[in-house]
Amino acid sequence: MSCDRRCGSARDAAAATGNGQAARRWKGTPGARWPCAIRAGRNAETGGGLRTIVAAVCRVPVRGSRTCGRGCRACPERRLRGAPAARCPHVAGGRSAFGRRGHRCRTCARVLIVVSSRSGASRDAAVRLSVAGRAALSRFGRRSVPRRLVAPAGLPYPARVPAKAPTLAETPVTALKGVGPKNAERLQRLGIHSVQDLLFHLPVRYQDRTRIVPIGSLRPGDQAVIQGQVELADIRYGRRRSLLARLADGTGSITLRFFHFSGAQQSNMARGSWLRCFGEVRNGPQTYELVHPEVQRVAEDEPAEVEQALTPIYPTTEGMHQLTWRDLSERALALLGRGGLDELLPAAVLQARAMPELAAAVRLLHRPPPDQSLRLLSDSGHPAQRRLAFEELLAHQLSLRVLRQRQRQRGAPVLAGGDSLQQALLDRLPFALTRAQQRVLQQIDDDLAQAHPALRLVQGDVGSGKTVVAALAALRCVGSGHQAAIMAPTELLAEQHLRNFSDWLQPLDIEVGWLSGRYKGKRRQAVLDCLADGSLPLVVGTHALFQDDVAFQRLGLVIVDEQHRFGVHQRLALREKGVAGQVPHQLVMTATPIPRTLAMTAYADLDLSVIDELPPGRTPVSTVVIADARRDQVVERVAMACREGRQAYWVCTLIEESEALQAQAAEDTAAALTEALEGLRIGLVHGRMKAADKEATMRAFKAGEIDLLVATTVIEVGVDVPNASLMVIENAERLGLSQLHQLRGRVGRGAQQSHCVLMYHPPLGGVAQERLRVMRETNDGFEIARRDLEIRGPGEVLGTRQTGEMQFRIADLLRDQDMVADVQVLADELLREHPRRVALLIQRWIGARVQYADV
Repeated sequence: MSCDRRCGSARDAAAATGNGQAARRWKGTPGARWPCAIRAGRNAETGGGLRTIVAAVCRVPVRGSRTCGRGCRACPERRLRGAPAARCPHVAGGRSAFGRRGHRCRTCARVLIVVSSRSGASRDAAVRLSVAGRAALSRFGRRSVPRRLVAPAGLPYPARVPAKAPTLAETPVTALKGVGPKNAERLQRLGIHSVQDLLFHLPVRYQDRTRIVPIGSLRPGDQAVIQGQVELADIRYGRRRSLLARLADGTGSITLRFFHFSGAQQSNMARGSWLRCFGEVRNGPQTYELVHPEVQRVAEDEPAEVEQALTPIYPTTEGMHQLTWRDLSERALALLGRGGLDELLPAAVLQARAMPELAAAVRLLHRPPPDQSLRLLSDSGHPAQRRLAFEELLAHQLSLRVLRQRQRQRGAPVLAGGDSLQQALLDRLPFALTRAQQRVLQQIDDDLAQAHPALRLVQGDVGSGKTVVAALAALRCVGSGHQAAIMAPTELLAEQHLRNFSDWLQPLDIEVGWLSGRYKGKRRQAVLDCLADGSLPLVVGTHALFQDDVAFQRLGLVIVDEQHRFGVHQRLALREKGVAGQVPHQLVMTATPIPRTLAMTAYADLDLSVIDELPPGRTPVSTVVIADARRDQVVERVAMACREGRQAYWVCTLIEESEALQAQAAEDTAAALTEALEGLRIGLVHGRMKAADKEATMRAFKAGEIDLLVATTVIEVGVDVPNASLMVIENAERLGLSQLHQLRGRVGRGAQQSHCVLMYHPPLGGVAQERLRVMRETNDGFEIARRDLEIRGPGEVLGTRQTGEMQFRIADLLRDQDMVADVQVLADELLREHPRRVALLIQRWIGARVQYADV
């Protein structure tokens, strides 16, 4: 038996319903009258019009007159009556392949569809289609399911299968009482969408309101609950009108001070009344004070009712008060008591590390008992806090390991040639490679000889010789018959690479191409054509390299310099320009040293190489810090250095990021210095100059035709002039440690003693003082990176704060660095023995966020 579409479903329909007559009725009828056709038509047997026919293949019965559509009256969960479909445990929600309102049962994962008929239509026409019927339905699933679906009488529904309760990650925060549209919007600003997100939004500090403290034992800085009798209350008039009340409890007295108060507050503080207060103790003119404390009027003989747990203080946003946070966390903890937050770490792991279970840790952190150490909680050193930080670090490590495994499954060209080209360049260089350079080059060569894509991060201090290592790697690629691309974040740095690569490779008959955003017209098209036909083996450029119209014939190696300045999608776009499904090898370089612990976490999917040795003959740069009031002395020092045949930089900085303002500042400074330093040849470079003009100025400076180069921070990287031995940085307090170190690295590249003058405008803040002190004390880029990590934090050091890459909810890479080694060991174990837990851990902590280290 089948319909005219020959879907073979009639036999299945008869078996499903036990009603052979109902199935035979459809034999030989037009396709429009067979349920799988899903079309409005006339039923020959009944004369009724079938409004919509949908298959009923779900094992969970639907009762009542409405299914889980707009309103969930059919849902067996009575508490969800009238709730949106997304909150019904039967419904996956949203659109599906079976209709604009197709619904999927979460219990049996099958589509829930019921016959709907108008009055007069035969109930016998209702059939329960099997898998074959559902498959036929999918062809015509564009019709929407009507809002009122009548459950046909007499269908042989099976026994109800209980629906699995949604997890806390699947439960929207709007399911909590008190979270309406406005609060939901506020919570979303903090990245809180589910109840699990809310539970992982931990307090930043705690208050101890679990006991009443004698006034006589209070000390400045204490936060305490006190109770006593008002001895005196008065309004004082001075610079600011204020309400003062003296509270005593027999052990001492303290003043309550209010600058903003109402008549009701003044009445509460009548002499002789008893008050219970909470606030922070401060030194006052005559005695200790509480300024604007929380006040509650109590009876003299009222028993002391205090909090049973430490009071959490949550990170908040505008419109969300602490009382609201505590109410919401209380409701979330009530749901936690019913389950829904699975323990994903094996029991053996928790026992070996003496860690609490996740649910117990979360509960404790939201409602710590009075006996918990406030100091440990404030320093984030409590075992419960470390438990959550450990799992989050583990999830990030796993996500990067999985990403790396996925990359290794893709093919890459084997680059095993080029030995003769590498040796030819080494023979022409006026210097020998350091041991560190030789070690890193061997690691890169081993990577390129593999059939899976290399992903290696090469980091080294300023002037350690990363560029020549990159050039040798590019020769390995070119000698193997493939193309190489070198990408830099700025035109100035890209132009520096172009000069170096051209000087080194053109004598070897290797042409080096150039591609930037300002390269237009026929010259650009000529480069694109040469890349596409393979006649150009190597190209240097900026972000223009990953534009859609750039195609390579055989791209084998991508070298990305200062990779943290590129966005994730920009780095991915160039990597995807491989040919025939192969992924080019990738070499990432940075002159911003990253502390090892931080690199192990942030770049776990990359192999790490460190050039930790400077070329011989380099002299340490002497650094001094001088206030701008002594500017004339600095100018005289510049004049002296230039008259002795040396060259100097003068770097201008501004708070504003505007290129126009920075250019104006540099032009004004150049004009002032030209007037003050008569006879000296002064050049100017800034970001708004044409590329040709910048190139000409830099060539003149390198050739010794310019004595003093006035510049903005565009010279931060890539400029190499050995004769330059003096660097003056104006307003140095406005720059970070990394940028200051990069700028200072432009000098000290020759054999003569070099100096760096950090000129600041007083007064200095605490952080600025610390930065300048570090610069004065050390030239070691790795030590500076470590101190920078302490001052700014991991997000700023890695350049991820603004992009959202690698943002942790609970963990802190600086504070929790002692756990990183253990996390790496456990990550390997879980990948081998518990792959399902790995996926769940990544989903819990990372979700659908961009894989930030997928460079």
